[in-house]
Amino acid sequence: MPGGFDQTGSGAPESIIVGDNTPAPEPPPIRQLSAPDLKALLESGAAIELVDVRTEEERAIASIGGARLLDQAYHDALLLRDRDTPLVFQCHHGIRSQHAAEYFRSMGFRNLCNLRGGIDAWSSLVDTSVPRY
Repeated sequence: MPGGFDQTGSGAPESIIVGDNTPAPEPPPIRQLSAPDLKALLESGAAIELVDVRTEEERAIASIGGARLLDQAYHDALLLRDRDTPLVFQCHHGIRSQHAAEYFRSMGFRNLCNLRGGIDAWSSLVDTSVPRY
């Protein structure tokens, strides 16, 4: 079905079918970004969205400047963005943010990064004034 999902029952992951019935190209893999690399990226002034997928309570304990909490409104706004928008996801240790990046990849986003080690790595390797918890 044009514009639908390939439901071949092959057991393989479903792929999006484009108008001519060919599978759309799979988005590139999610890049793992170290805390020092994220610091360099932020200092370069690159236009990125730094997405914090933790809870409000966790964010109150420790945060990275410029990060925005992924609430429903921000989620919905991101889905309206160009699929090449650079998104960097972060959480406490990098697990939840990886899942969030995978979700946005499934939505067609192509320029995705996950902060390896999360804010814990940021606190240890970049800014020791950010509390560890």
